[in-house]
Amino acid sequence: MSDYEDLIRQLGRLSTEQVNPNSTDIDRLSAHEIVRKINDEDKTVATVVEQALPSIARAAEQFAETLKAGGRVLYIGAGTSGRLGVLDAAECPPTFGTDPEQIVGVISGGYATLVLSMEGVEDRRENAIIDLKQLNLSSSDFLIGLAASTRTPYTIAGLQYAQATGCKTAFIICNHAEDLEVSPDILIELPVGPEVITGSTRMKSGTAQKMALNMISTTAMVLLGKTAGNLMIDLQARSEKLAARSRKILMDLFGLTLGEANDLLVQAAGSVKLAIVMQQLGCDRTTAEQKLAEADGFICRLKR
Repeated sequence: MSDYEDLIRQLGRLSTEQVNPNSTDIDRLSAHEIVRKINDEDKTVATVVEQALPSIARAAEQFAETLKAGGRVLYIGAGTSGRLGVLDAAECPPTFGTDPEQIVGVISGGYATLVLSMEGVEDRRENAIIDLKQLNLSSSDFLIGLAASTRTPYTIAGLQYAQATGCKTAFIICNHAEDLEVSPDILIELPVGPEVITGSTRMKSGTAQKMALNMISTTAMVLLGKTAGNLMIDLQARSEKLAARSRKILMDLFGLTLGEANDLLVQAAGSVKLAIVMQQLGCDRTTAEQKLAEADGFICRLKR
């Protein structure tokens, strides 16, 4: 019983576990009134995230530096937080052409918990160490922990293990940091306050974490030269939509016809980035590769 008493005290200190006075009457409202109340609460999330922009930017810089040096970025979390990390990792390869092994999502209970929640797996500290050891986590990597509550045992254990290996760490939480069991290199606090449904951190907390992850990975990719302006020029055309987008980018940039864009992509072996360099400099693929290497992969730094 004493264990529960201690945990109840811990939860009592978390703002995300408090009763939201704005939604105590939610069970007596119409559907429209309920969604309006949820929307009103959601409007506060962006302001909370804005306050954390300096630390979010630091995480993005570390993300970019890690990949540039040949290391990996890993996300670790449980439940909603873990799913968001896996989601962000999964979306980087098609959007920015990254290797799937460069950015990895680790979730308590394994990938099966992405589609079916398993209660209790977040409490298994030892599993975090096992999971990270299986991935050969090293000092060249960067581990980003996600835990709305600040206390998730699985996530905390993973961050502690990462620090013991010399790995850089960041921790995204949705409460103010008080008595943390870990001292990450970068702490991102997103104190969204009480949820509409008490303790349901898949709501505002999940939204805040998703916003932060979007900023971190996207900013890192821009810093690595994965865009030309705001165009995703390292995308992998593995669907009809992305194949069409590849051609549209070339057509919009250079006023090409669809046939001309097709021909250019064939010459560039399917690489939109190389196709842009070839068209912009009027050169062949080999020369384009050399010029791009000299520009450190940035289209905006190309020299004729």
